[in-house]
Amino acid sequence: MKTIISSPDKTLLNRKNKYLIFSTLKLPGDEQMALDLHFLDKTISDPELILTLRFYYWEGDWLSIGYHQKEIPHHWEKLHNEGKIKIIRRPSGGGAVLHSRGITYAITFKKPFYKSFNYELVNNWLIESFRDLGLDLKNGHLKKAVIRDNCFGTSNISDLVDHEGFKRIGSAQFRKKGAFLQHGEIQINPSRDLWSYIFGEEAPPKINLNFTNNEIIEHLKYSFLEKKINQIIENINLKNKNSF
Repeated sequence: MKTIISSPDKTLLNRKNKYLIFSTLKLPGDEQMALDLHFLDKTISDPELILTLRFYYWEGDWLSIGYHQKEIPHHWEKLHNEGKIKIIRRPSGGGAVLHSRGITYAITFKKPFYKSFNYELVNNWLIESFRDLGLDLKNGHLKKAVIRDNCFGTSNISDLVDHEGFKRIGSAQFRKKGAFLQHGEIQINPSRDLWSYIFGEEAPPKINLNFTNNEIIEHLKYSFLEKKINQIIENINLKNKNSF
């Protein structure tokens, strides 16, 4: 389905500024990472494409390792060998993230549009969207990125925390040929036992909102597009990993 969101400025309407918004898929982590890189490559190669946005779920409990993390702790490998978690390396930076009953977002965009889709503006969108849903979030306080084993063990200014100080959304980027992939994990209700086994720390408590994860995703999509003008919006129904 294709929609054009435009303003009265006719000089802008001739621009071929295309957004691709994808339906939500639940897939194993290796397939999700492959899709993210596929859409990043498409953003690079398609001169009309400004941005892609998708939200997705991980099939099973996964631990994604940041691009710059050098070593995997032995007990993580043990959990992996025991079949309690699956491990994959992300193209984006930061520390390890447990993907367990949460929501992942992935945005790709070209470098010329960095001022429109940087961490601050993306976080402002997330803050406003979750405020509408009844959850107050604010930026973390650390200005210098610190890579820890547990990505959610520190809160940088690119991250979002709740009123109790629990980090709720962590984001990281990967750059390739003048384009960016930005990952973010929204911790909704992670497995407390698994979190403790992996990180030896307390997990963020469940977010108690009167919305399903799918309803949260639909609201985030709507609020993201609400103020976008002069863009061609294409909603793509991904039936499986080979459907686009």
